[in-house]
Amino acid sequence: MRGRRPVPAVMFGVCVVAEIAAICLSWRLEPVYDTLLYGLFALATVGAGAMIVQRRPGNAIGWLFCGFGLLNAFASDLAQGWGLRAAAEGWPGGPVGEAVSAASWLPSGFGWTLTFLLFPTGRFLSRRWRALAWTGAVGLLISTAAWSLSPDRGRDFASGRNPWAVSSLPTGLLLGTGMPLFIGSLLGAVVSLAVRFRRSTGLERQQLKWFVLAAVIAGIALPTSFVLWYVSPAAGIIAAVALTGLPLAACAAILRYRLYDIDFFISRTVAYASLTVLLLASYAAVTVALGAFLGRGSAWPAAVATLVCAVLFRPMRSRLQDAVDRRFNRSRYDALHRMTAFLDDVRAGRRPPEDVQAVLGEILGDPALELLVFLPESRRYVDLSGATREDSDARHRIAIERGDQPIGVVRYDDSALGPDLIRRVVEDGGLAVEIARLRAELNVQLVEVKASRTRIITATHAERRRIERDLHDGAQQRLVSIGLALRHAQHQLDTELAQGRPASVATGVVPNAVAASIQATLEGAVVEATVAIGELRELARGLPPAQLDAGLAPACEELARRAPLPVSVRMPERRFDAGIEAAAYFICCEGLTNAVKHADATRVDLIADHDDERLLVRVIDDGVGGAAPRHGTGLTGLADRVAALGGTFDVRSRPGAGTTLVAELPCGS
Repeated sequence: MRGRRPVPAVMFGVCVVAEIAAICLSWRLEPVYDTLLYGLFALATVGAGAMIVQRRPGNAIGWLFCGFGLLNAFASDLAQGWGLRAAAEGWPGGPVGEAVSAASWLPSGFGWTLTFLLFPTGRFLSRRWRALAWTGAVGLLISTAAWSLSPDRGRDFASGRNPWAVSSLPTGLLLGTGMPLFIGSLLGAVVSLAVRFRRSTGLERQQLKWFVLAAVIAGIALPTSFVLWYVSPAAGIIAAVALTGLPLAACAAILRYRLYDIDFFISRTVAYASLTVLLLASYAAVTVALGAFLGRGSAWPAAVATLVCAVLFRPMRSRLQDAVDRRFNRSRYDALHRMTAFLDDVRAGRRPPEDVQAVLGEILGDPALELLVFLPESRRYVDLSGATREDSDARHRIAIERGDQPIGVVRYDDSALGPDLIRRVVEDGGLAVEIARLRAELNVQLVEVKASRTRIITATHAERRRIERDLHDGAQQRLVSIGLALRHAQHQLDTELAQGRPASVATGVVPNAVAASIQATLEGAVVEATVAIGELRELARGLPPAQLDAGLAPACEELARRAPLPVSVRMPERRFDAGIEAAAYFICCEGLTNAVKHADATRVDLIADHDDERLLVRVIDDGVGGAAPRHGTGLTGLADRVAALGGTFDVRSRPGAGTTLVAELPCGS
């Protein structure tokens, strides 16, 4: 296989050399279009064949195109050029070149017979169709001999006479025998192509559509050019253009280049051709009718007819395209109309917009199709239930956008529809996608709010239990002990008084032993009271400080004075709602605490800016970075507190680049 790789390139190179020589020989001795167009046809045939051989070496059509393309280059173009130049310059061998060129169309035609029989797989439809190829070969031999030796072919020679004619040979009878076999095999090959098309499905059917379209065009153009061959020079142009389209269409189909665009191309061609005919008919009818009424010299008929055509263009095109799609491009018609029907159901409230994913999956024939929508606030993709999904490149994808703003993305595996039609269907469903995105965004926010409220309730309950436990086990017990100690001291004094010691009472002097005992009891009560005060101070640490009574700025300045590292404070003097000030203060506290305990920072900035609608709080340190909110941490609690107030909270902390806490809090004027 590796040894065959240079062969296609060599064949194409030989064809290029032959055509250059043919153009040089024929230049100015025949119409320029004839020289160039048939050279282009030969190059297109050999080039298409070389590409097929290179990529599909097992397909016989590639070798077939290379073979009869080279035959055209040498036997038709180069031989004709030699014959013309020899006749003009008196070179030898001119009649030989003219004879070869005159009969070259027959082998070329047989090449198309074989192409029709073998396309697109390179194999016959069944064994019985081989007989048709042999019949064509017999007809080719008989017709070529009769055509080349016929005395009636004098017009193909510069001298006006066929020097190879054999008068005694019944060339008419031979042509009458060979041509029916030759043309019959060609028509039979067309029937074979039609049978193959009817039996085909899927990929092969799309391949056949490309080639059948080109074959239909050639089937109309070639008989027309054959009739006009000796009448009009346009016949040669028609034949060359029609023939050039055949190998190009075959190559595109076999190599599967934009294979699924054929339905779109056919429907557009038929629709615009029909539209042109109808508009011309409308123009002619209006012109004739008004011309008969206003007179032939009036300019009004043409103006009114033009206006009528302009008015009719859009509605007529839409209706024609719809009718043509229904007949020639059913897949496109069904896809677009199913999406239109779904959108009507969404507008009428019969179906939820989230069903757009299922509808797209049904239209594309891919049950695993996914629709992801983009949430601009969090800059992430989620599915329609709100779950975060990664937008990978492992599947085909079509982005949905409104201007420069992404809306979502459709991911699918494979589809029988072409990419352009898929994009059109997705764009038509954009309204449902946009509504589904807004609802998904709302669902995500509701889930986040519920989760935040759950965490707040859980944290509040846990904090309440902690305070109750600490009060019960700590400060409460110590206060009870203080009360008992004071009660004991009181009891000692009452006992002394009850035993009757007037001198002591009268003088106010208590015996030393009693005084020492009371002193010890009171000292213990003082110690217990000090510990209780400390415990109560610890319990009050999570509550807003008294400095907030004077505003956010004084509270943060007091916080900075107590910090063990340099802290700069830039806070507004304006007062805000108590909840907003408390949230801002706790953000500063948490950021400063983390910078001291975890970030190894040397400086912290506490900054707050505001406008009429929001308060922007930032805590910036120059520490090690790498901070991230995790469940149960202070940062998560701050995020919940901010979210409960309707704000946003973000942590920006790249390793080695410090940490910045950013919170936006609503503070309506």
